[in-house]
Amino acid sequence: MRLHLVVQRATRARGLPGAASIAEWAHAALAGSGRGPADITVRLVDEAESADLNKRYRSKRGATNVLSFTYDPAPGKTGLAGDLVICAPIVLREAAEQDKRARAHWAHMLVHGILHLRGYDHVHHADAQVMEAFEVRVLKRLGFPDPYA
Repeated sequence: MRLHLVVQRATRARGLPGAASIAEWAHAALAGSGRGPADITVRLVDEAESADLNKRYRSKRGATNVLSFTYDPAPGKTGLAGDLVICAPIVLREAAEQDKRARAHWAHMLVHGILHLRGYDHVHHADAQVMEAFEVRVLKRLGFPDPYA
């Protein structure tokens, strides 16, 4: 699958994954999607920007770990197009609170967000089970432990 990936860093947080890692995780999450090329922007942000977007687009208060925004491909293009906004301070804090390696949690949030772009959801229990099982398989292929264990 062809992936056009843009990584934006709009945070002063330390310990962010590199673009090569983000690309590797994105490719793994997109494998077998059958949706053609993918154009994805991953924006790493601080809590203020995450909270603003969460309020504006989801009518929810506060920052969240990852937001996914799917949109139609540019005219004449096909495939998957979307943006992921990942809140660096929350990802780092969650990793520490859950006693996980930060790199593993970053990979999980990226895979989780891309699965949302692919149409997976976790609103209903049955859908959550399908999505989580997929996340576990992708992360295992990448060498990371089950994030739900």
